[in-house]
Formats: sequence, C-alpha cells, structure tokens
Amino acid sequence: MILVSRDLSRPSGPVGPSCHEPVMLREVLDLLAPRPGGLYVDATVGGGGHAAALLEEAEGARLIAVDRDAQALERARLRLAPFGDRVRFLHAPFSALAGVLGPDERGRVDGILADLGVSSDQLEDRARGFSFQKDGPLDMRMDPSRQKTSAAVLLASASEDQIESWLREYGEERFARRIARAIVDARRVGPLLRTSQLADLVSRCVPRGRQSIHPATRTFQALRIAVNGELDELDALLASAPRLLAPGGVLAVLSFHSLEDRRVKLAFRNEARSQDYELLLPRGAVPSRAEQARNPRARSARLRGLRRRPEGGEVRP
Repeated sequence: MILVSRDLSRPSGPVGPSCHEPVMLREVLDLLAPRPGGLYVDATVGGGGHAAALLEEAEGARLIAVDRDAQALERARLRLAPFGDRVRFLHAPFSALAGVLGPDERGRVDGILADLGVSSDQLEDRARGFSFQKDGPLDMRMDPSRQKTSAAVLLASASEDQIESWLREYGEERFARRIARAIVDARRVGPLLRTSQLADLVSRCVPRGRQSIHPATRTFQALRIAVNGELDELDALLASAPRLLAPGGVLAVLSFHSLEDRRVKLAFRNEARSQDYELLLPRGAVPSRAEQARNPRARSARLRGLRRRPEGGEVRP
C-alpha cells in the first residue's frame, strides 16, 4: 500500500540549498508554455529549479509542488518561498497524483512536469545510499519515512534468481548472473550494509574493458528501481496524468534511461491515437551539446510531451 499525505513531512535535520541543476530548463518551459494565472503541477519538484522558472515566467500562475522525498520537498519550500501562496506542497508519490489533487483541480491543470530518476541532491548525500562514489548506508529509499525496505534489506532476503532478474531487467546488466551469485556468496559471510561494499563486489565481477562508466552503475540503478518500485510508479503516472489536464494542457516527462523512455514513448503514442490528445516532440528532445558539457548528468536526458486537444480542435500556439 502506498500512503499519501497532504502534509509536508519535514526531515529531522536541517536541509541546505539544492545543488541540483534543472535539466533542459528552456526546453521544458517552451513545451509547457506557462500562461499567466494558469495551474501547474511539478510532480517531482526536487530542488525547485524548474518550478521557480515556471512561476517567474507566468505572472500569477499557481503551482502544486509534489515529491515523495521529504528532504527534496523541504528544499523546494526554501527555494519557492518568495512565491508565497502561489505554491502548495504535497508529500506524495506521483503515482498518487490523481488522488491528492482536489476535485476542482482534476481536469483543469494547464501543465504537468515529471522529472524522473534520482537528483544531484540525493546522489551527493552519502547518507541516502544512492551513489557508489560515496560510502554510506546501502539505503536508496526515496521516502525513508514511509518505505520499510532498503536496498540492504532487499539484498539480504532476495533469492539469487530474483537479484539476477532485477539486474537484467532494470539495469540491463550483461553480467547479472555473475553479480547475483557473488552477492549471495558474500552475504553468507556477512550482510552487505554499505555502498562501498556493493560497489567493490560488483567491480570484482565486471571486467572494466573499455567501459566509459563505473562497473557498478547498472547494479545501483537496478537496485534503486527495485527498492522504489519506480517503473510501476511511472506506469501509474502515465495512466492517470493525461486525464488531469485541462483542454490545451501539456504533460512533459524528462527521462534518463531507456527503460523509462520506452514506457513514456509507448504511453504517449497510445494516447495520441485517440482524438483527445496529440503527441508533441514525436522523436523526443535531448540536451544541447553546451548543456551536456556543462552538466554531464544531463547527457542521457530525453524530453517528451503530450497535449490534451483544446475543445473545438484549435491548437494552442
């Protein structure tokens, strides 16, 4: 069961300003085309970079800032404080978006943004356990206040076949069987509790060869997706979000790996087969070379959009 709340669950310790740079900021704003007085939802508000730019661009626009990560929501609260009551904060997963919006908001949203995956703030916080580059507890939960099962707990209880399946399906890892067997062998000696333990284990299993990425990259991605049920969350969002849009409203999704992008592309194409929605950016948009050079974490990003057709068939410019 996924629990949702309209209240912001504040983290126990102080939260500093965000270090996350919003990806494809100009492209996102051009796609959403925010209008004065409009109603918008940032379903993964994170550090608030996209949200702040949207509110600055459209005078009097209102924003519903949603995130399942209480720390991210607190950072957004700090970043968006100058906009006062134009912003409402909801601590919830985006899969629950249809349930947490009010009845007077459903079907009247002018734009929804979902920026998928993990943020720089989460990666840089060693205590969250998302990164193999920083030693910390093997956690990876997006919402520790409501999720009981961390990556360490998952690896301690899953079978070798299950671990292999996650690595192969969610990480597209060629050496999934070898890594899964090594994890099971290692836990006979003692539990895997630290990110450095898992990263070192995977590095011993995967030959570096000419790889341009760290050997543990795919394993950490796969475990993070498994811990947080990310693909199920995304499927739920893609099924519900189009129905929340007002006529002429746009759903924009930023994805960062092929598993996400394939789902978004297929869902948007299916919606566009009806007379109610039209596909925007049919081939997707990617960051400029300048942005990729400035922000390496943007390199795998792809932006797609879906618009609910305006009543009467006229297309909003």
